[in-house]
Amino acid sequence: MLSIVATPIGNLEDITLRAIRTLKEADFVVAEDTRHSGLLLKKYEINKPQISFHSHSNEEQLHRLLGLLREGKNLALVSDAGTPGISDPGFLLIDNAIKNGIRVTVIPGPSAVITAVVASGLPCHRFTYLGYLPLKKGRKRMIESLKESQYTTVLYEAPHRLMKALNEIFSILGDRQIAVCREMTKIFEEVFRGTVSQAIAHFEKNKPRGEFTLVLGSQASLLSNNEYDNMASSNLGSLDK
Repeated sequence: MLSIVATPIGNLEDITLRAIRTLKEADFVVAEDTRHSGLLLKKYEINKPQISFHSHSNEEQLHRLLGLLREGKNLALVSDAGTPGISDPGFLLIDNAIKNGIRVTVIPGPSAVITAVVASGLPCHRFTYLGYLPLKKGRKRMIESLKESQYTTVLYEAPHRLMKALNEIFSILGDRQIAVCREMTKIFEEVFRGTVSQAIAHFEKNKPRGEFTLVLGSQASLLSNNEYDNMASSNLGSLDK
């Protein structure tokens, strides 16, 4: 059986009892980076052999893992952070396990996408997740596809590309509302909420560091700051009723 185990996105205490039990009962832990996952296993005194599986793993490694699953071994798949399979090389193992008739189960838990959407304060009853923007080909086209979107959009970006992404979004989509979430659940967690132009000004003064998740408002979010504040106050007020 292949168990897809969600692990902390930063704070190592953000793990479920079921996830800990699953890791302890597994025959092998399949990890994106065994050094990284080793810290989590050590904290919870889980002594299990690890097998590396990442974006540069070859087909032979994939077949090795599928072979273990066919033998009846229990494999626990983890990513460096959050839920495996989402913008994560573990998807390839999940896909092939399903195609080979192997039982796959999910142990839900932390997700940077959900954490950022909820923290953003932007409408989250419907949203689109894009993962990382393409480095070159298709990058502009992907941003342009959001022009008429009525949904909040979530994407990841590396710190050294953050300013480029913000400037491209501003140039193509205008000054929408945005939440720039940095180092979520970690010591230096920060959520910048405002317009895209305000985010650009903020990170020009504060060098981007850490992991970033951007939550971008829809076309309807082209509101003034006062309108946005009033909307947020109204939503908070309704919770008291």
